[in-house]
Formats: sequence, C-alpha cells, structure tokens
Amino acid sequence: METRKTKIVVVGAGGRLGAALVREYARDFEVVGFDHAQLDLGAPEQLRSTLESLDFDVVINAAAQTKVDRCETHQEEAFALNAEAPRVLAAICRVKKARFIHISTDYVFDGEKREPYTEEDEARPISVYGESKREGERRALEANNRALIVRVSWVFGPDRPSFIDAILKKAREEEEISAVADKYATPTYTLDICELLKPLFNDHRERGLLHLANSGECNWQEYAQWALDCCHARGIPMKARKVGATSLAAMKNFIAKRPVYSVLSNGRYQQVTGETPRHWRHAVADYVHNYVAGEGK
Repeated sequence: METRKTKIVVVGAGGRLGAALVREYARDFEVVGFDHAQLDLGAPEQLRSTLESLDFDVVINAAAQTKVDRCETHQEEAFALNAEAPRVLAAICRVKKARFIHISTDYVFDGEKREPYTEEDEARPISVYGESKREGERRALEANNRALIVRVSWVFGPDRPSFIDAILKKAREEEEISAVADKYATPTYTLDICELLKPLFNDHRERGLLHLANSGECNWQEYAQWALDCCHARGIPMKARKVGATSLAAMKNFIAKRPVYSVLSNGRYQQVTGETPRHWRHAVADYVHNYVAGEGK
C-alpha cells in the first residue's frame, strides 16, 4: 500500500528560498507553490479564500518584504506583509490543524552581542524591517501557539541572485573589489535549509522560535574572499584575486541600520533533530561547484 505523501504549501515560491523549497520538495512531497502574482500577502481575504479551499499538512511562509531600505520608507507595506500576513496564515493553519512554519530573520536582533544569538535572547530590532519581522513572529504565535518560527541569515542559492552572485559578477569584471569587514553573520544555503526543515514537518512538539543557519560565522569580506577562492580553485575565470575591506559606515547608500553581529546559534536545532548543519564554507564551495561553474544541475 502506497504511503500518503505529505502535502505542503509554499507561500513565496518566487523568492530565493521559496523557489528552492518548491523544487526540492517536489521529489518527495505533494507541493503547491504560490508566488506574489498568484497570492498577494497584502490581501488577507485572498489568503483566506485561496488556502481555506486547499487540503494540506504544512504551510511554509517564505514570503516577505525583504528589501531592508524600502521598509524604512514604506512602513505600512512592511507591516502588512511581514507582520499581518503571518498572523492570517497562522490562523488558517490553526483552523485546518496544519503545521505552520514561518521564515524569519537574524535582523530581529540589535547586533550588540558578540557571541551567537540563542532563541532566549531578547529581540531588539533596529530597523523597520526587523521590527516588522519581529511583530510577524509575535502575531503568528499569538494566532497559533503551535506555529514554528524559523530564523535564518544571509540566505544564498541558485534561484535568485544574492550577495555572493553580485560579488562574483564584479570579480569577473574588475581587479579591485571590496566588501564590508565589520558585519558578521552566517551565510546559509537554501538547499541546506530545505533538508534541515524536513525533520520539523511532523514534530508538532517543536514550536515557537528556532534558529537555523549553516555553522560558523564570518564577515562579508571573508564570505566574498572564500567564494572567490573557490572560483579560482575550480579554474573559473575571475579578474580579482583579493577582496579588500570596507566598513558598514562607508555604505552611504544604506538607509536602514543593520545589526553588526547577528550570528544565530544552532544549539536548539541540534538538540531537537540530532543534526548539525554543515559549515558555511562547505555550502559555498558546493554552490560554486554546482551553479557558478555551470556544472551539475
């Protein structure tokens, strides 16, 4: 007798993480993905009418307004998408007795700490983006006390360009490149997140806040240098060899404040699942091998 497949709905299927979730999970689960054109986070009635008519076991909300500077100038939009929409989704899942997993961010922290943040650390956001995401966490848990809030950091992957793609594009074209050296977190690979979320689908005992990132920590300069080194090791043509250092204060085009240290501790995740996320360097090397080099998939 064939085992019934878990039915998963991914909200935000057009984004970097959402697209990866839909593609990777299609192999083992029944997956329905909605991008912004199909499902507008800012339209609560549409969320209800669309999702209430579906049969599903898990909803993963990977959608958000993630443009940190835009949130500063469009606060109403930020709170509608990042705070109110998660509440609506959480409530729908409570009624349908489905698992709700909401993706949040390391930007809920102020960056004053100098060791990895745990789930017990107080969230003190310093930007509208961080405030709206923190409020989304709070509202989702208020609407559904079985919801799981998964905080991630510096997400990269093949579906939409991120920092790593921008820096390597520059390195192909210019000999002199630089990156911020005084801001720390952990690059986290979308394909790793896909795998690491799986044990949490049916474990309804795990609820509340959970940090999930690749292991280790670095600044943007170290991240960029490692990606560049991986390219040179594989013989991928790059004009630049070294990544120079610049400072967060020098980024004059930034509107919003960014936390200077927002490394997330994986301790609780390891306790819950018995699994340790691999080091960010291994994840970046894999990404360069499979996608930047044009090999593999």
